[in-house]
Amino acid sequence: MKTIIRNATIVNEGRKFLGSVVIEDEMIQQVIEGGDDDSQSYDTVIDAEGLYLFPGVIDDHVHFREPGMTYKADIASESRTAAAGGVTSYMEMPNTKPQTTTLELLDEKYQIAAKHSRVNYSFFFGATNDNADLIQSLDKQRVPGVKVFMGSSTGNMLVDREESLRRIFMTSPILLMAHCEDTNIIEQNIRAFKKRFKGQNDFPVRYHSRIRNVEACYASSSLAVQLAKDTGARLHIAHVSSARELGLFEKKPLEEKQITAEAVIAHLMFSTEDYDKLGTLIKCNPSIKTPEDKATLRDALTNGLIDVVGTDHAPHLLNEKQGGALTAMSGMPMIQFSLVSMLEMSDEGVLPVERIPDLMSHNPARLFGIDRRGYIRPGYYADLTLVDPNANWQVMKGRYYTKCGWTPMDERTFKWRVTRTFVNGMTVYSDGIVVDGIRGKELVFNR
Repeated sequence: MKTIIRNATIVNEGRKFLGSVVIEDEMIQQVIEGGDDDSQSYDTVIDAEGLYLFPGVIDDHVHFREPGMTYKADIASESRTAAAGGVTSYMEMPNTKPQTTTLELLDEKYQIAAKHSRVNYSFFFGATNDNADLIQSLDKQRVPGVKVFMGSSTGNMLVDREESLRRIFMTSPILLMAHCEDTNIIEQNIRAFKKRFKGQNDFPVRYHSRIRNVEACYASSSLAVQLAKDTGARLHIAHVSSARELGLFEKKPLEEKQITAEAVIAHLMFSTEDYDKLGTLIKCNPSIKTPEDKATLRDALTNGLIDVVGTDHAPHLLNEKQGGALTAMSGMPMIQFSLVSMLEMSDEGVLPVERIPDLMSHNPARLFGIDRRGYIRPGYYADLTLVDPNANWQVMKGRYYTKCGWTPMDERTFKWRVTRTFVNGMTVYSDGIVVDGIRGKELVFNR
């Protein structure tokens, strides 16, 4: 099967140019700058005039809720949502039910995804205080990394013993991805608010950012960075949310970094000023921060401090988002809107459009060592997305695909719209339709 995408504005490897891409079966065969040889014959010809062609987005941070919480999301529904947003590969987190803290439970997730995932997939292994021996036996070509919850966790996934943390950092054969919030500081803040509110068990959501505050994030992030420096561990800090934390990272080429940073769409799109309109819909952990923090995070997209942009896609039912700073569940479904949100920021002058593939495709592929993905290159898998820069469409029910049935982006108007997504050379999404029967592949990591 031979396909050509003609007349696209290709955005790839720091450049933007008019050209065509030839796909044969699963792979990119040729990238042609300018006009192509129209004497060649193809099984499928796609005229992409007026559209932008990006490498498929690789989201390094999602929660698809399967197993155990499939009433609100599952691998089938959320990978479908990913395809609609131009996301062609994802790496999913271990805090499901049961939590992914044994090799058997990890393998079960891969089996589910092989049957049901519309796009390419992989799964993090979850660290606990007691499973360091299992971490040492992980398959480095199959598992992207180990998720370490250094605070703000449930069940047995809070790694809060110093000796356990140090052992994990010293012995893990693969990257450690850390959720950094200091539990003691958070608990102290909750006690202070309960005293202030005379024993109330909940408070208005606007106080969430003062309970899970910058101090809690910085204390935990700085500990993780120090452990990585002491042990030589490869550390990736998830969802950096504050300007103060950015001071922990260095501006140098990705390949020279031992410690890297991820930002997520929620902290780039929202600030505490948005609580009045959106309330608990934008409650997440770590909390959204001030407009100044948001602006500094946006600056870090181009100054080398932020290496990757993910989503922390975390669906809950709307009734689970009721309550306040303590009782409403934290997390929001964002994967369908990550690429168009970044393109909107480009239109606002936050970053050049050529930088977006670095943060969302190239760098995730390089950072995790993903085999032949993340670039528009001959010999790479044809994971691609076409985007219309002049769609001017409004988000509304029926135009988003997450199983939980809502998004904080509802009623927002976007100029850009994903029109077609290719996974391994196959069209998995086209003009509002997710194609049935297409399945992604397990990601392979070259380390």
